[in-house]
Amino acid sequence: MPIHFTPDRWERVRQSFAGWWDGSITRPVIKMSVRCCDPGRPAPSVPFPGQDNCHDFSIPAEAVIDAVDYELSQYEFLGDAFPQMNFAYFGPGVLAAFCGARLDNSSGRVWFFPPDDRPIDQIHIHYDPENKWVRRIKDIYRAGNERWGGQVLLGMPDLGGIMDVVASFRESEQLLLDLYDAPEEVLRLCKEAHAAWMEAYRDLRAAVDGVNPGYGDWSGIYSKTPSYILQCDFCYMLGNPMFREFVLPDLVQGCRELDHTVYHLDGIGELNHLDDILAIPELNAVQWVYGDGQPTAPHWLDVYKKIAAADKSLYIYCDRPDFEVLYREIPDGRFYIDMGAETVEEARAVLRSFGVPE
Repeated sequence: MPIHFTPDRWERVRQSFAGWWDGSITRPVIKMSVRCCDPGRPAPSVPFPGQDNCHDFSIPAEAVIDAVDYELSQYEFLGDAFPQMNFAYFGPGVLAAFCGARLDNSSGRVWFFPPDDRPIDQIHIHYDPENKWVRRIKDIYRAGNERWGGQVLLGMPDLGGIMDVVASFRESEQLLLDLYDAPEEVLRLCKEAHAAWMEAYRDLRAAVDGVNPGYGDWSGIYSKTPSYILQCDFCYMLGNPMFREFVLPDLVQGCRELDHTVYHLDGIGELNHLDDILAIPELNAVQWVYGDGQPTAPHWLDVYKKIAAADKSLYIYCDRPDFEVLYREIPDGRFYIDMGAETVEEARAVLRSFGVPE
């Protein structure tokens, strides 16, 4: 059976997310996908792609796409949901591997390490379009374009934050020391990593332009024009002065070079930088992730309200009851959330309660 999604549904998705990006939408953007369809064929022998098997070059790209097709054909896409192939299984911060860092997924999760041990002044970060991981992703893109012809959004891999990529070449503890011992070299590496980031984005974008129905990344957010969810996990360990010197300039530049951007505010250590982040005029939205062991979403109402008051859209990551609290307490918030449901009937009832077309 084919994937249950038509061209007219793509047009509705474009309109919904356009309103979320520019602030004109008057309802939440809600994705609800329900696994309820018979794929009409046996399961393929190739497993669904994940961080544990992204390295397996013995699996043809066409077989990877077939495994994803089998998975997507089991879903009904409701509300603002759409079929997407998420390339996050190549690991968070895979730009480092594109630039020569060592990718290791022997533990079942992807991690990145320096390719060798050398002084900071001898390290350079440059994007290699012929890198084996880049070629693998492009090969899967090609197979996806041929199989789906634009019915499924082929997302960008998780390129990572600029300083996070730099940390993959120095490791975090050493990079913290470098901020004091060799700040000029750190700034140089950040500049190189930013240039590599944009070059990688443009190169991978070219591999899907003309066929892809839009742009997406690991967040699952759709954009008709180039977009990305930006981040810097490393800044959790930085004070405001160092954040402003080493992180903020690249964030500002990224927001200016892309049409639509979200900032992934990950953990309470990053709240210290929220004012600087919200002051970026070109930034469209913020995702607040409070982290494991922290109180749930309603506890952070002041954070969500602050983001909304700065005229930024909100990417919400929480369960449905908590979202209902946020929706009630922030009536002017522009929300995006991906929800689950057991049945189509349940999903439609939830969508109706928020004024979202089914």
